Amino acid sequence: MTQERIKRPEKYDVVFHNDDFTTMEFVVKVLRQVFFLPEKDAFDLMLKVHHSGKATVGSYILDIARSKAHTATRMARAEGFPLKVTIEEQSIPL
Repeated sequence: MTQERIKRPEKYDVVFHNDDFTTMEFVVKVLRQVFFLPEKDAFDLMLKVHHSGKATVGSYILDIARSKAHTATRMARAEGFPLKVTIEEQSIPL
């Protein structure tokens, strides 16, 4: 009997980038609605994006990362915000 190893799917980081126009309140809203973060965690992560210039807001398999990034971007554009959301392959597999 041959034993097959199932490879874990690679993970991708969804990254928010700071800008001078997207409001902090809107970023918290997206983090809560799209990434399902509790209020305090969403607020703390928004501050990290604001102070660091960018921050990883979640790590997912590629399809989910793309979906969440697309949803966040669509919400931002609908509100007139230029929020930049990117997807980056994790350099260290977990």
